[in-house]
Amino acid sequence: MARTRKLFAALTRRGPHRVLCGDLAFAGLPGVVYTPESGLNLPGIAFGHDWLTGVHRYSDLLEHLASWGIVAAAPDTERGLAPSVLNLAFDLGTALDIAAGVRLGPGEISVHPTKLGLVGHGFGGAAAVFAAAGMPDKPKAVAAIFPTVTKPPAEQPAATLKVPGVVFSAPGDEKTLQSNAIQLSQVWGSATLRVISKAKARGLVEGRSLATAFGLGGPHRKTQKAVRALLTGYLLHELGGDKKYREFADPDVQLPKTQALPVDAAPVSPEEKIVALLKP
Repeated sequence: MARTRKLFAALTRRGPHRVLCGDLAFAGLPGVVYTPESGLNLPGIAFGHDWLTGVHRYSDLLEHLASWGIVAAAPDTERGLAPSVLNLAFDLGTALDIAAGVRLGPGEISVHPTKLGLVGHGFGGAAAVFAAAGMPDKPKAVAAIFPTVTKPPAEQPAATLKVPGVVFSAPGDEKTLQSNAIQLSQVWGSATLRVISKAKARGLVEGRSLATAFGLGGPHRKTQKAVRALLTGYLLHELGGDKKYREFADPDVQLPKTQALPVDAAPVSPEEKIVALLKP
């Protein structure tokens, strides 16, 4: 465990690579792509944003992944008040195709077609699940960070997924109206649930966003730091095949800054959630 704590501490900091930032619009899709300065056959992910949140609110996270050698493409679509989770899922697939099919940067950066993953936060976490279920060539891994309820529900495609996954949850999420993290992890047989200690579900977003004005919470540095380390370690192992980080994908290992799910934390009905919110 001491070795894992040391790796976790290192992953909270930027990696060894200088980072380049590009525009997905050159391939016809609004959004951004972050890459290491150079490297061939790299792992790559498509990242889905939360409701009412532009991808620039995740720039530090995407730069962090790129600094550790992971190409990160993020479509900046479906940002209205009533976005379509299915449309964002389609755009995630397109972003992944762009990252894997186009030589990036000055021709010194490429993504290996078998090292692809999908990641999303909140609304984007659900979109990542839909995207993975709909892809004919399945991604190697999927990460849903504090996923939220959508219509149609992401539990339906999650139940069909066989690819490895990780679902990040915040303490108390099982009693909130928005979260479906526990439900997703229960129907998705190959997924691991990680409850991040003292995390805030909206805390991953950097800076103030339109959603903050709706009372959905603002940035939380401890949440950002923990997610960056846990996600990076997971992707380095699952996509990059780096055995040094295998414990970040081991469901039997309790990682730093995570906690066990309480035994009485079974998902509750929407009615029970409303009752819990009304209690003083």
